[in-house]
Amino acid sequence: MALLISLVLALVPLLGVVWILLSGTLTTVDGLFMSLILLAMSGILGLNALYELRKVRTAGPQPGQMPARAVAGGLVQKGKVESVEFYESHVGQPNKSIVKLWQAPSSSQLLVFEGDMRNALPVGQRVEITFRKQSDYNQLLNVSYS
Repeated sequence: MALLISLVLALVPLLGVVWILLSGTLTTVDGLFMSLILLAMSGILGLNALYELRKVRTAGPQPGQMPARAVAGGLVQKGKVESVEFYESHVGQPNKSIVKLWQAPSSSQLLVFEGDMRNALPVGQRVEITFRKQSDYNQLLNVSYS
């Protein structure tokens, strides 16, 4: 709906510029500045329409992004380790690692694990991870390198 509204509102100022051209007042100072203002408004709303169109296109499921499949004892996810970021938590809270797995061109998945995964999941390595979901994070059960 926002895409349609942005497109309509981007076209309305262009109609004003056409009217200024047809009336012959483009060469006056008023006509020049009014057409510049209308073109700026149209450009801003046109960029907003392009942004909305991009949001609509990327809202669906990502092609090539495979969900974790269930196996006995946990879930399995395959991919190439793109990055592993480790975060230390406050006392009494478990430390967490955020792992970014690359699966296909332009698709990757983030997984949050308990503990330090920098040594278990080396960057650039193709892995098959078996993990179990906890309340706020995943617990690593097994890693197969390929």
